[in-house]
Amino acid sequence: MTTPHIRTARLADQAALGELDRAVWSTLHSVQPAPQAPYDAFFDSTHRPEHYLVAEGEGGTMDGFLRLHRPSPLACHTHVRQIQGLAVAGHARGRGVGRALLRASFEEARRQGASRITLRVLGHNAPARALYEAEGFAVEGVLPGEFLLDGAYVDDVFMGRSL
Repeated sequence: MTTPHIRTARLADQAALGELDRAVWSTLHSVQPAPQAPYDAFFDSTHRPEHYLVAEGEGGTMDGFLRLHRPSPLACHTHVRQIQGLAVAGHARGRGVGRALLRASFEEARRQGASRITLRVLGHNAPARALYEAEGFAVEGVLPGEFLLDGAYVDDVFMGRSL
């Protein structure tokens, strides 16, 4: 298994990231409406390229992305980074892309001066929760039945770890 090349996103990645986001979208991991074309609006004033790590496969394929950002603008919160999205292309699943993106986010968060990293995951997303736990995240809180998705109430699970 080849380790994917992880780098910071560039503005030129916008369409490919938008297409990937649309291709992998499901209520297993998202409470947002399904993304729609055109995909050239993936980045905006609060979702800038520097907030994303991308995994490039062989031939420059877009195998995945992770959004890493501050959870709030508060000065007392600068030591924390939050993963606000993780996606892996169907063709790249099971090849360590998600794990590589997570580990790269730890390095990037440390580089930015963070000492802690958090995320939120839907309670029914067992594969993601298992990956996060394997990478040192622990459940720190649960909002039971926080979202109504496809006719079922789903927990919002808050996880975190030290860096």
